[in-house]
Amino acid sequence: MKFGPLVWHNLWRRRIRTIFTLLSITVAFLLFGLLMTIRAAFSMGVDVAGLDRLMVIHKTSLIMPLPESYQARVQALPGVEAVTHNSWFGGIYQQPSNFFAQIALEPEAYFAMYPEYRLPPDQMKAWLADRQGAVANKALAERFGWKIGDRIPIQGTIYDNGRSGNTWEFNLVGIYDSGTSAGMTSEGFLFRYDYLDEARSQGEGLVGWYIVKIADPDRSREVAVAIDDMFANSSAETKTTTEKGFAEGFANQIGDVGSIMTAILAAVLFTILLVVGNTMAQAIRERTSELAVLKTLGFSNAAVVVLILSESLLMVGAGGLTGLALAWFIVQQGDPTGGFLPSFALANRDIGIGLVVIAALAAAAALFPAAGAMRLRITDALRKA
Repeated sequence: MKFGPLVWHNLWRRRIRTIFTLLSITVAFLLFGLLMTIRAAFSMGVDVAGLDRLMVIHKTSLIMPLPESYQARVQALPGVEAVTHNSWFGGIYQQPSNFFAQIALEPEAYFAMYPEYRLPPDQMKAWLADRQGAVANKALAERFGWKIGDRIPIQGTIYDNGRSGNTWEFNLVGIYDSGTSAGMTSEGFLFRYDYLDEARSQGEGLVGWYIVKIADPDRSREVAVAIDDMFANSSAETKTTTEKGFAEGFANQIGDVGSIMTAILAAVLFTILLVVGNTMAQAIRERTSELAVLKTLGFSNAAVVVLILSESLLMVGAGGLTGLALAWFIVQQGDPTGGFLPSFALANRDIGIGLVVIAALAAAAALFPAAGAMRLRITDALRKA
């Protein structure tokens, strides 16, 4: 850049002020990266939820079970391709802080419903041959150092084992790969529903929720209404929604995380805009006579504005990129909650948004100083020098 040295020199004219401004910007975009990551993690895969899958839960609450007998009746409805069910187990492995999803399900039906989840055929065969068999996501197995053949004890918090109290023993027979999918089972522990149903001391014949695959996503509302009408006025009425709606509801049980994160980010970025804007205004005000000299030497208003914008962009860009890089590095270390946020990753989309915000913040901070420089009259500026 022809005027690069001039921009660089002006930026570091007040070193202490520039350093503290850069640190403020870095912290702001570090928070931006981390908060965007947490926001995405709490969505629990909402953005990638299947368009052709419906979730059927109890009308009162997700924690209320449904009869297993509903499965055949839902399967018989027009437009339904397949139905399977899941049941939340809610056990503890070693200590309560070791949180991860434990789901009782029908192995073949579930993996057919979610083809993005991949389990080697020989491991599926071993699972079907072992009633106490279970499979774990690759990330979860690496987290605890599990390997195929391990015996894994889990303390039940919802269901007691009628044979051994609240201790449930599982044989790890497989490790599945969920790819880039996010959700409750993206870092989950899956085991057979028939083992749960036979061994638990209460709740036989009940399931947590149903997953329904439909032939035509455009008919999702029609099929959902048909399911709920079928069980209207029964002892266990249902509420059917799309998988995306189910995921949003699950995430929103702890509050509207997206709105909370957005509000915090807006406050942080607005504060940084004021800080950077004030820094740029002071810097330009201190160089009023120098700008007049530049205009005297033939610099156009456009050239002066470009110099100011370049200085703002260099400062905001350096701090913003450093903050995003630090956020990416921290996120790469993994979920800090020990498994509560299994989809903990800084998405490329959010990095792109961060770059756009950097450019917008630089332009906004330089707007008023640049406008003042354009209105600057050479004679007035030199007279005050």
